[in-house]
Amino acid sequence: MPNDSGPTHGQSWRLWRLNTPGALSKVAFAVASASLAILSLVYGDFAPGGETLPVWVPWREWWIHGAALLVLVASVGVFFQRTALMSVLTVGAYQAVWVLISAPVILSGPLTIGAWYPICEAATGLVGTWILYAMLRWPTADSRLPIAKQRGVRVAQALFALACVFYGASHFAYADDTASMVPTWLSGRLGLAYLTGLAHLAAGIGILVGVLARLAAALEAVMMSLFGLLVWMPTFFAQSPPNWAMPPQNRWSELVVNLVLAASAWIVAASLRNRSWGFAARSTRAG
Repeated sequence: MPNDSGPTHGQSWRLWRLNTPGALSKVAFAVASASLAILSLVYGDFAPGGETLPVWVPWREWWIHGAALLVLVASVGVFFQRTALMSVLTVGAYQAVWVLISAPVILSGPLTIGAWYPICEAATGLVGTWILYAMLRWPTADSRLPIAKQRGVRVAQALFALACVFYGASHFAYADDTASMVPTWLSGRLGLAYLTGLAHLAAGIGILVGVLARLAAALEAVMMSLFGLLVWMPTFFAQSPPNWAMPPQNRWSELVVNLVLAASAWIVAASLRNRSWGFAARSTRAG
């Protein structure tokens, strides 16, 4: 967790390399953020799923493309010590707007899972960025920001866990639709829809209550990554893409959302790296 004092000038680069989040979570974050920016530049939407800025916003296209370019630059900046924090904050601001413009969809059916899906996906990405920001601050200074402290990160982890529970519930609520997305070469597609739903639920509960939390987060990250490889990537090579993957923009949007969700899962797993893989007591070593 955060140190009581920051590093000396000569130690800064060494601490950056040794104590920052694992390379996998940073690369996943950078790839997801860059993909989000490129999708926005190509299709002119602020975020995946068709969410965009209201038409009454002055210089609307300039805002959309300008924000996307900033996020694209920030995706590279996360790898450099001097620009990492500002880069993560830039992506976080973009995702916060994504959350805000997704919120009105809830009004279309506040008691349905489908109405909550856009904002849940957007919030999952924002939570991952929140945790990454906190982890980048820990080696360099004792942050006074509540969101970067241990309790703040725990809140973010809990929010991610609740999102996993939501995704699991959606597999049951839309079992037939989920089963139709399972690759045809896999047998028992409906059963796999329920099984992955249970996996989401188990991962969310494990992270939320702290039982096998590190293992749960890692397996959730693997599962989300496999969704991209086994479900969305093949649609780009199919001669006749399934209806749920059409039009092409939908394929790209869903792939980008998958990258964002998987990146957040890898970041959560990295934030739990001081936990035991099993039931043993967690390490007291600083995060």
